Amino acid sequence: MTTTSAPTTITAQGGPASGYLLVILAGVLWSTVGIGIRLIEDALVWQILLYRSVGLSVLLYLVIRLRTGRDPLRLAVQGGWPALIGGTALVAAYAGGIYAIQTTSVADALLLFASAPFMAAILGWLILREPVRPRTWAAIAVACGGIAVMVGDSSGTSSPIGNAAALLSAFGFAVFTIALRWGRAGDMLPAVFVSGLLAIVVMTVICLAMGLPLVLSPRDGAIATGMGVFQVGAGLIVYTIGSRHVPAAELTLLSLAEVVLGPLWVWLFLSETISPRTAIGGAILLTAIAANALMGMRRKPPVTLV
Repeated sequence: MTTTSAPTTITAQGGPASGYLLVILAGVLWSTVGIGIRLIEDALVWQILLYRSVGLSVLLYLVIRLRTGRDPLRLAVQGGWPALIGGTALVAAYAGGIYAIQTTSVADALLLFASAPFMAAILGWLILREPVRPRTWAAIAVACGGIAVMVGDSSGTSSPIGNAAALLSAFGFAVFTIALRWGRAGDMLPAVFVSGLLAIVVMTVICLAMGLPLVLSPRDGAIATGMGVFQVGAGLIVYTIGSRHVPAAELTLLSLAEVVLGPLWVWLFLSETISPRTAIGGAILLTAIAANALMGMRRKPPVTLV
């Protein structure tokens, strides 16, 4: 995969404020994943990912076609290594995220997803030489405090495998974030499209190898496909667009709204209990996210990318 063909030129519109709002919106959309997974009755992680990836791919194909009038797969090839690496990393993030939520509580899984900003900050500094502002380090430190409060509530019910899967998901998402910043001069939505296609192939092979049926019940199939469109698909679209204006370390920090809101939704709609320590830690985390976002919006806008 090369970058010799000229990618579609897309002007980045808006500024830091719009970028921050879009990334926060992405976190809100992603925070509904726990509700979707809990509502599924019989499907396993690989089946859910298969159907969710189909919904995601169809949505992205239509969005990219409408935006550019060109073949999304061809645009992904023109995206070069950032598109390939970003798409592959997302597959790992998808699989780890759903497996973690199926094997441990929504709060515990989302809690470990919160390590993504720290991974992204380190990778962004090492790979992109992208500086991390002091206020962002301070926000990450405060967020760590909130996470520590939440982790301190562990009662021994967490699954080690589920925890490892959540960390894998966080790492995959951090790598995707770095790929977005690496390829920010071009349109990175095709990279998300590639992730959906790769996930369809990988999950189909896994389902067949495990003897899992490819046809789900109407209820499970509709929920999983709907998650691909409205939860992960729409979230990744606004996150990808917003990433053009927000540094890597701040991208994943802002999207931590998912960590706070995810347990809240399952508590409100499905009565899944949230402990006092989780609530306190989440409030600290949300404070760090909001403060960092407000300070970032007051920055002078960067040079417009074209």
